[in-house]
Amino acid sequence: MFPQTQKGRLKSGRKTLKFINYYLTCPLGQVFFMQESSPTLKISEKDNLWVALKDLMPGQQVIADDESFNLNEKIPAKHKFAGQDFSAGDLAYMYGVLVGEATCPIQAGDRITIENLIHRSAEFSSGKGNKSWASPSTKKWKNKTFLGYQRSDGSAGTANYWLVVPLVFCENGNIEILKRSMTKALGFDKRSQYESFAEELAKAYQNGDSPANVSLPLENTARPSPIFPNIDGVKFLTHGLGCGETRGISKELCGLLAGYACNPNVAGITVLSLGCQHAQVSILEEEISARCKNFDKPLLVFEQQKYPSEREMLEKAIRQTFENLAKANLQQRSEVPLSKLCLGMECGASDGFSGISANPCIGHVADLAVGLNGRVILSEFPELCGVEQEIVNRCESMEIGNRFIKIMRNYEERVKEAGSGFHMNPSPGNVKDGLITDAIKSAGAARKGGTSPVVDVFDYPGWVKKDGLSLLCTAGNDVESTTAMAGAGANLILFSTGLGTPTGNPISPVIKIASNSPTAKSFKEYIDFDTGSIIEGSESVESLGEKLLDEVIAYASGIKKTKADLQGRDDFLPWKRGMSL
Repeated sequence: MFPQTQKGRLKSGRKTLKFINYYLTCPLGQVFFMQESSPTLKISEKDNLWVALKDLMPGQQVIADDESFNLNEKIPAKHKFAGQDFSAGDLAYMYGVLVGEATCPIQAGDRITIENLIHRSAEFSSGKGNKSWASPSTKKWKNKTFLGYQRSDGSAGTANYWLVVPLVFCENGNIEILKRSMTKALGFDKRSQYESFAEELAKAYQNGDSPANVSLPLENTARPSPIFPNIDGVKFLTHGLGCGETRGISKELCGLLAGYACNPNVAGITVLSLGCQHAQVSILEEEISARCKNFDKPLLVFEQQKYPSEREMLEKAIRQTFENLAKANLQQRSEVPLSKLCLGMECGASDGFSGISANPCIGHVADLAVGLNGRVILSEFPELCGVEQEIVNRCESMEIGNRFIKIMRNYEERVKEAGSGFHMNPSPGNVKDGLITDAIKSAGAARKGGTSPVVDVFDYPGWVKKDGLSLLCTAGNDVESTTAMAGAGANLILFSTGLGTPTGNPISPVIKIASNSPTAKSFKEYIDFDTGSIIEGSESVESLGEKLLDEVIAYASGIKKTKADLQGRDDFLPWKRGMSL
């Protein structure tokens, strides 16, 4: 594996930073503790790019590697500046890895932009396999449990949902009919503040009153008590797949829906099928069996072309769903070990601080979860670009490492065939907030996976089978990735964000973690945890990661509800292989 971080000191600005003794070896070298007075950060000793922790002014002095220089221009917080002079063609490093190439001369103290740096990443090849790893102390949580729903296959849910899904887009309209018919009757409707606001505005216009006197309510209207209190919700999903595309894509859809049926957060599933589509019921059943041989949850299938009328099919679907909801409502939460947690790790709307605060914090939770014999899923393969060799070196065996290389290269080749590449992954928002190249973004994003060995690698839409850290090939698209991880068995998702995003998931609670305090405040409707204190220097990654794990236990137990869930964010987007990054 990687050498443990050594105690030491590094000059930053006119101040001195202390190394974090534990975090991070990840696979990307050291990260340093930031004191409140330190305005800049050099993440690894190998780096020649520095990070501005605050807005830095022209002429401000920086001390780098015992040499001082003045900044030549304003460096906004989160952005990078040159820690040395560059000639065109010189290579740039951050997190201890190659992240770019200078396209023109850059002076020490110049801001790094898309005009002077382009994406470059290191080559990678097979490794020998490595199982050596020292887990952080998990003594504090050794005897702790969470309140979950125990399933017959030995897994445990952090929630108890019922699913209603179509096998093909032709049934989306009927899914909507069921949703309108059942949600209010079951007590799961939630009247949003915006719906109430629009209705009051309509009344004002109708009555000739001034709309200026109508105010937006502060919160959503509380929903009535559900008929089935031990059911967390009935989730009605729609999508645009199932027929018309390649048979492979339809089969992948069946695999994804099978994963949702098998997810421990799901008590049962109602499926609507047209009958003639590519995504056949038989394929769904095969995919369910491949994930859970002794699947014993209710699987209610209604194929429209086998019924004399749509009315008869929908009547039967509603009736049987109600009957099985009553049975599922008999299930109750009970104490289960933390080893039953399966955490999906996600980042979205990332900024220049994500790889310094939120992602390492999530990564520490990943290491604690693995140390407690739990499961962790790291996805978003375009955001592992540039750290492939470090990932390969962490694989438990050469076979696992070679599987990762094969999947990674096949994905990138398909993207290139479509006229794109991993280098085009960063969004305009990423670039604006300091993530200039995909390698810079990826090196920070990879830290969500912590430092433990990689025990498995599987392609979309795979299913997690081993305790420890597994890699799942998905797009970097937030919703496609979270959708895939829930379909791979994640019963909780940790989602870091720097710029703010509302993304949620229908069945797997999404805990939203902000990389900085301003975003935590401006996106307070969706942010559950703030790691801004790491940037401010008042708290370490390790201590905040321990607090985050305590929060994870509360969310897993249903004691807390995530903001995305409270806002009704049920984002579901199957990955249509090809161009999506």
